[in-house]
Amino acid sequence: MTFSLRRLVLATGCLLLAGNALAAEPKRPECIAPASPGGGFDLTCKLVQSALVNEKILSKPMRVTYMPGGVGAVAYNAVVAQRPADAGTLVAWSSGSLLNLAQGKFGRFDENAVKWLAAVGTSYGAIAVKSDSPYKTLDDLVAALKKDPSKVVIGSGGTVGSQDWMQTALIAKAAGINPRDLRYVALEGGGEIATALLGGHIQVGSTDISDSMPHIQSGNMRILAVFSEKRLDEPEMKDIPTAKEQGYDIVWPVVRGFYLGPKVSDEDYAWWKASFDKLLASEDFAKLRDQRELFPFAMTGEELDGYVKKQVADYKALAREFGLIQ
Repeated sequence: MTFSLRRLVLATGCLLLAGNALAAEPKRPECIAPASPGGGFDLTCKLVQSALVNEKILSKPMRVTYMPGGVGAVAYNAVVAQRPADAGTLVAWSSGSLLNLAQGKFGRFDENAVKWLAAVGTSYGAIAVKSDSPYKTLDDLVAALKKDPSKVVIGSGGTVGSQDWMQTALIAKAAGINPRDLRYVALEGGGEIATALLGGHIQVGSTDISDSMPHIQSGNMRILAVFSEKRLDEPEMKDIPTAKEQGYDIVWPVVRGFYLGPKVSDEDYAWWKASFDKLLASEDFAKLRDQRELFPFAMTGEELDGYVKKQVADYKALAREFGLIQ
């Protein structure tokens, strides 16, 4: 072998090794759920924790850690400012995260501050009550709110302007009630909403159908309305009425997915994107998603980035309509 040819072979080998190193499985993969355990972010992380191992994309389950605060704001700021290049850290997001970004609730960072990776499913907003609640329908709740809104304590994930707040604000608007007159308790995600509702600290939970299903199946909670276009085609959900069929034209999908830090390399981002493309095409993943009461919504890479930017723009328009931003 000539010297030049030997150099070429060695150089090619080095490039292959470098490429494999860049595209390698992260050593300590982690999924941050930006809320307390038990809610939608937790559900989203645990869904892919199982699925990535089942599909042999990861050799061992990623850690799930919790970083509550600001319905995603604390985690967003921590990753962007402190761990921007950590290729092993995924952070769960939802439509509620995008709504908060639209209102500037994540501080100095906007929707352009991270690398949007994948959307893996969708749920729908819902209004929940305890199983023994006097409110049997959405009209029952609206009647009570019209009579005296201060007597109905509503728990929501986040403060005024949050996704859960917006759901009840849309109901109030449709019923001719000033949303500002509603009595809210700000909680950190679906897990805390369920705990407060079952403990009798709130009368109504503005929440998410996926978060609520374990409590519905146990008989402790009921759903007055789900904010989907039509009744959900699942055996345990088919009897839950939509807001639309009760005369309230409100649809609120809750898309769930993941982002990476802004300085994660293009190679590592491409590895994750390819991994999620494989995952989202898997029948086994579809079964896992269904078991966690999520519905199909698959999007990655540039397509997802465009979707996120459009959603944020649409949410800004809605926030202006309610006087939440200028």
